[in-house]
Formats: sequence, structure tokens, C-alpha cells
Amino acid sequence: MRAAGAIIAPMNQPAAILLASGSPRRRRLIELLGLAVELTVTDADEDLSLPLDPEDLACALAAAKAIEARSARGELLVLAFDTIVVLDGRVLGKPADLDDAWRMLESLSGRTHDVITGVALLEPGEEVPRTFPVTTPVLMRRLTGDAIEAWAATEELLGCAGAYNIEHHLAHVGPGECFQNVAGLPLCHLYRELAREDVRGVPVGLRPPLAACDAVLGRTCALGPVLCTPHTIGTD
Repeated sequence: MRAAGAIIAPMNQPAAILLASGSPRRRRLIELLGLAVELTVTDADEDLSLPLDPEDLACALAAAKAIEARSARGELLVLAFDTIVVLDGRVLGKPADLDDAWRMLESLSGRTHDVITGVALLEPGEEVPRTFPVTTPVLMRRLTGDAIEAWAATEELLGCAGAYNIEHHLAHVGPGECFQNVAGLPLCHLYRELAREDVRGVPVGLRPPLAACDAVLGRTCALGPVLCTPHTIGTD
């Protein structure tokens, strides 16, 4: 039996979640939920040409990662994510090279775009993951050549969808939107799903991420309290 912010679990409940990601950022963020995780990195193909709308595409890519990760520790709940950027209906993944990264950043400069993270939860004993997308509108600040050069010098841009990392203050989201979704892991949306009574394999320790996330960002989120309110959990 599970209540919002607390779990009463059977003694044989697993001690960790399997996180199908090599991202230190996602590892850091999921720990704000109070959960222990084991890590595995998958080789699932991120095929952005699949004939799907962007939200379905992000979910399909996340699901493929979760299914591939299942072979590592089949008894654990598997979590996987895939984040894409959508500008004028065009999907941007990770840049192929530095020139591609420059083109992406120049096209995003000063404009609003959508960041979509597909979330996949593959429960113990299941073959098909639960999936859901989270979409966040983002305003990219106007980027000068010097700003792009400075960001490129960090050598992170090739590993980021859209060639940017919002934690480096290149872009802005409103107080009613999920900043961490743009960072690749929608914390409160994930908490809301994990806190449902019918999700199996969630280890003891799950807690709402509100205070921890606000402390990290130095702001008060307007969306988190809505998502993490007990009476909203388990509803669609």
C-alpha cells in the first residue's frame, strides 16, 4: 500500500530501480526522489525518422531503452527517458558534430521551442512499458557567436538534444513549467506516476521532490504542488 510521499512495501520489494541512462544529470535528479538506483547504459537506436508525432516518438525511444535494459536486471523496475527538441515541427536530437550543433543553436536563438521527454516504466514481470510524454515550452535567449563559442568550449553540447543544456542558462522556462523536464527528467511527473497504487517495484523511500528541486533551482515551482498533491495522484 502506498500513500503520497510514503511507501509501505513488502519485505521482498526490490531495493533499487534500474535507470537505463548514462547521464550523470539524470542520476543526480532521480536521487531527489529519495530512491536508490542501479545504472545501465543501453545501445538502443535513437531513430528520429520514425513516422510518429513528436510525443509518440519520444515515448517510443524511451520504451526501446527500457526493454533493452530489462536483460540487465529483470527483477527491478526499469526507468528510461528520451528527450527531444521540436522547433517548427522539426525534431532535433543530439547534434552529429560541431557544425550541426552550431546550426541547431543558431536556429533556436531567440525563439520558443518545445522540449519533450518520453518516460518509460517497465515493471517487474511486464513486457510492455508504461509510457507518457511531458512537453515544456522553452524560450532560448538570443545567442551571440561568443556565447555559442563559450558553450561549445564545455564540450557538453554534442551530448544534448538541441545542442544545449538548460542548466547552463541558455534558455528559460516559466514558473508554471517543468524546468527539470528540459534537463531530461520530469521529476514531479515521474513522482506522480511512481506514487500510483498500481505501479509495481517501487522501492521504499519515494518522496515528493518539491523542496529539494526548489532548493536546487533557487525558485518556487508553481507546477510541482499541483502534480504532487495527494488527491491528484492516480488520476488522469
